[in-house]
Amino acid sequence: MRHEKFFTPMGYIHMEPMDEVAGFQVRPGMYELNGATALPGGVNFTVHSFGAISCELLLFHRMEDEPYAVIPFPEHYRVGKVYSMIVFGLDIEEFEYAYRLDGPYDPKKGLLFDKKNVLLDIYAKAVTGQSVWGRARKEGTFYKARVVRGVFDWGKDWNPLIPMEDLVIYELHVRGFTKHGSSGVEYPGTFAGLKEKIPYLKELGVNAVELMPIFEFDEMKDSRIVDGRQVVDYWGYNTVSFFAPNTSYAGHAEYNREGTELKELVKALNENGIECILDVVFNHTAEGNELGPCFSFKGFDNNIYYMLTPDGYYYNFSGCGNTLNCNHPIVQRMILDCLRYWATEYHIDGFRFDLASILGRNEDGTPMSQPPLLKSLAFDPILGDVKLIAEAWDAGGLYQVGTFPAWNRWAEWNGRYRDDMRNFLKGDYGMAWTAGQRIMGSQDIYDPKRRGHNASVNFLNCHDGFTLWDMYSYKEKHNETNGWNNADGSNDNRSWNCGAEGETDNEEVLSLRRKLAKNAVTVLMMSRGTPMFLAGDEFLNTQYGNNNAYCQDNEISWLDWNMLEKNREHFEYTKHVIRLRKEHDVIRRFSGTCSLGWPEMRLEGPDASTNVLQVIYAGRNRENSGDDLVLLAVNVYWEEQEFPVPVLPYGMGWRVEADTSGWYLKEGVPEEEEVRVLESRMRIAPRSVLVLTGGNI
Repeated sequence: MRHEKFFTPMGYIHMEPMDEVAGFQVRPGMYELNGATALPGGVNFTVHSFGAISCELLLFHRMEDEPYAVIPFPEHYRVGKVYSMIVFGLDIEEFEYAYRLDGPYDPKKGLLFDKKNVLLDIYAKAVTGQSVWGRARKEGTFYKARVVRGVFDWGKDWNPLIPMEDLVIYELHVRGFTKHGSSGVEYPGTFAGLKEKIPYLKELGVNAVELMPIFEFDEMKDSRIVDGRQVVDYWGYNTVSFFAPNTSYAGHAEYNREGTELKELVKALNENGIECILDVVFNHTAEGNELGPCFSFKGFDNNIYYMLTPDGYYYNFSGCGNTLNCNHPIVQRMILDCLRYWATEYHIDGFRFDLASILGRNEDGTPMSQPPLLKSLAFDPILGDVKLIAEAWDAGGLYQVGTFPAWNRWAEWNGRYRDDMRNFLKGDYGMAWTAGQRIMGSQDIYDPKRRGHNASVNFLNCHDGFTLWDMYSYKEKHNETNGWNNADGSNDNRSWNCGAEGETDNEEVLSLRRKLAKNAVTVLMMSRGTPMFLAGDEFLNTQYGNNNAYCQDNEISWLDWNMLEKNREHFEYTKHVIRLRKEHDVIRRFSGTCSLGWPEMRLEGPDASTNVLQVIYAGRNRENSGDDLVLLAVNVYWEEQEFPVPVLPYGMGWRVEADTSGWYLKEGVPEEEEVRVLESRMRIAPRSVLVLTGGNI
């Protein structure tokens, strides 16, 4: 071979073999370059382990389970706890790889080294044998990795960098979004299928998609048969590899170019002004507890990567068997490396962290006031423009909504918005003042002086719990098809079935459900903070009362696009209120003091004379610098009500912009003729919402 120098961030590497091991020409590698990386003439392999005493590289022919080569790392190739080696003459398209490590085995001390275990590279950029959804790996086989060739051309693609307050987030499951036969895409259930739906996303008006887990996971991990139907790990919250995309979400085989279809999706989204946020799961892995497999982290350094009890068992703050030891320096670095990789290599715009309170626990499980990991992510320069969104609780009972360590960088899923607004919107007594605080940005929870104005991600529905339609169709969960005797899923649904449980032909009940659904989307879009809603809620998709459809790879979870035409009115209404939110800066942020001297936001009622809650936003119009006024009126009472309309000076007036009852606007949205308010008092229908805008006539 030709001997030459190869420049790396660590300096020049002389691409010249120094030793021969197991018939291969090798030399010491690049110790700071984790994983497997293609170089001119060879491949660099780097791994680290604090407890191992030796390491072997296994090479396999594609799709084979017996290695064709076993290459021990020479002892003098080990620096500190890092093994690094360049192997020459490898064609990356012709092999797959894994590792075997030897070392002490003492489970009570958390040491699980076993030279018989074949281990997946923690930094693997692609995992083999996972590319066909629903095809279980053969018993006795193991995970292997591929070297990925980074040749994607991003062109002049730039992240949209949409301010947090301007986002409208749309949470979706990549497979479920287009898998149903009604989706009409060429590649259903894939990244490519989602890309085909970008025109639909633009029409709807969302400008950020939040993808449920797309890191490599094994959907067949806990496959079972329930009542003759297979259930699987459909959601994907059991990560196998943090650096590798789920190849079963690709429409085509991508040997050694894994991730290309995902990159094409992200690029197309960004070109259309839509950000891509990933739901990431750093709180646990698919290795489970002491009864689970040992295929990666356990075999490299079990006592470092996981929180262990003094006798070697696994703390379970995730509810899934194990808990990653996120504030150990090694795990911190892995997580930071991972997020940097997705931000740079895939141009990801943001991350939503599942059960993020775990990321703030110490190695013994106790909560920390200033967790090093969360602080590192908040101040990392590469992640400086990336959105960081926390699910600020965990399965161990730690609930941090409003108190999550943030450094004015982290936003939160506002679980109190969901709970309080669900109670209020179904008519619970005594909720009006609290609802007003939630609508006006939850400043009682997120002090603007400490948390800024972008801490709250408001939502009423997400993948956990009922869909929007089911929230007003079911009083109780109906998870029997999950196979746990309806014991799984939350019992705290704060839902109302409007008088009939589940499906019904009663038009009075159906009409009320449709109105309450409009009420919910209206209030969500008129609230300060970043709104997020679940894919399919815009056309009243149902999961038939299943509030924990984590295992349902079928019509329960797949979006039925026939519902788009059936519920076209609700879709058009949702489009309208999203557009209304975008057109009025005053809803989303302080936009300057209006000429009337009104406060930026104020709360009116309900009081002894009315059951109507009013939130009034006042500011300046960006386009013409005139006054911009928005009034949200909510009547959750079962009878019509009257409420006062603030008097405006001569030359100004109020206009009805949204009406969930149809009293003023037939289908809830303005048509050609405007409806203006001339009186100082208005009537509002039972259980309905109005939006008025004020300005120059």
